[in-house]
Amino acid sequence: MNTPELKKVYIDNVVPALMKSLGYKNIHQVPKIEKVVINSSFGAEMDKNGISDLKSDIASLAGQAPVIVKAKISVSNFKLRQGMPVGVKVTLRGNQMWEFLYRLIAISLPNIRDFRGVRAKLDGRGNYSLGVTDHSIFPEINVERQRVNIGLDICITTSADSDEEGKELLQLLGMPFRKQSSQPVEQAA
Repeated sequence: MNTPELKKVYIDNVVPALMKSLGYKNIHQVPKIEKVVINSSFGAEMDKNGISDLKSDIASLAGQAPVIVKAKISVSNFKLRQGMPVGVKVTLRGNQMWEFLYRLIAISLPNIRDFRGVRAKLDGRGNYSLGVTDHSIFPEINVERQRVNIGLDICITTSADSDEEGKELLQLLGMPFRKQSSQPVEQAA
């Protein structure tokens, strides 16, 4: 089986660069990406066809079948009963994770209209979450068939101990972080 392109970049370029910049002596100290979780939720009003369409879309993105997440409690204000489907999620590891990250970083994010980069805020432990408002940015999604645009949450879990390590790992992998402006943002009156 072929090694994914982004994994080759990680092994050949990112690991030596991180060992040098962070001062690690052992290759096992270098932070790595452990898993990627993709999830999408929908309202209680979504019909069965919409749920199966979303499930097939997420499966085509991830390369494996997603799990349907069901409501744990009933909430009458949202017309939600316990056991109703409320979303789908899939956890990627190994080669499928590397392939998905490559498609996200190299193809999907740069094709967003007026794209200026993603926020560079990590969670405090070196993990990164990204919200995508329209899942049709991925080339696997058939745009003609879509009735509604579905948002996705993409969580990248790393073994980094701090945000600085996690951010440097993702930057070296090619994550297009937004450039920080040195000028304060002026607010309209």
